[in-house]
Amino acid sequence: MIKTNQVTEALLKVRTKAPLVHNITNYVVMNNTANALLSIGASPVMAHAINEVEDMVGIASSLVINMGTLSDSWVKAMILAGKKAKEKGIPVIFDPVGVGATPYRIEVAQQILKDCNPSVIRGNASEIMALYNSNAKTKGVDSTVSSNVALDSAKLLAKSMNVIVVISGQTDYITDGDRVVCIHNGNTIMAKVTGMGCTASALCGAFAGAEEDLFVATVSAMAIMGIAGEIAAKQSKGPGSMQINFLDTLYSLQADEIVNRLRHE
Repeated sequence: MIKTNQVTEALLKVRTKAPLVHNITNYVVMNNTANALLSIGASPVMAHAINEVEDMVGIASSLVINMGTLSDSWVKAMILAGKKAKEKGIPVIFDPVGVGATPYRIEVAQQILKDCNPSVIRGNASEIMALYNSNAKTKGVDSTVSSNVALDSAKLLAKSMNVIVVISGQTDYITDGDRVVCIHNGNTIMAKVTGMGCTASALCGAFAGAEEDLFVATVSAMAIMGIAGEIAAKQSKGPGSMQINFLDTLYSLQADEIVNRLRHE
């Protein structure tokens, strides 16, 4: 079990160290992701040109690979960056967006797993199941099953690849194959805001770049995501104001709010 003070200390480390998070992510979420990282206290960079990704990884604290909008050149950049990060011992967070929806996405995801050796994988339940079993199907980028259904797949994937796996959903599950932490924070309106899952992956990158214990880092990132979502939802009239209030909450979140709100087991 992760203690609440470990989450608050991890947040302080992010705000103190301001880790540079290199994102190779999709067109849909670049602005949201960059603003979320800035709000939490990290430093984002979006760089996907083959000519510079290896150099950029060389100065980064972590790498986030997100395959939301794929093209052959972006895939090459992801592989180059992932290999360089592995060589330098930099944490790699992999978001297998939509894996299982098409054969191409399955192929790319398997290549990234093989060549980049991610430290953390974050996806919805359908994505995690499809990543472990390529015969499983997803509905575009949305999950067709609840997060608890994918837990067995997540644990097996974590053990087989020596990686931390996150299943996002109404309850978030984080596992290294042996330990499992469940986080019950969040709000249903978060699913109506595009890129919230991608933001969660980016926050995992921020915490992995500041906290040495990757399991603590990942649990902390998902806890902060859920708590900020809860607080922001209470101030929001709909998805539009939710986006703004979520960023403001990340920016202003205090340790006592985490202590009072965190619901995990």
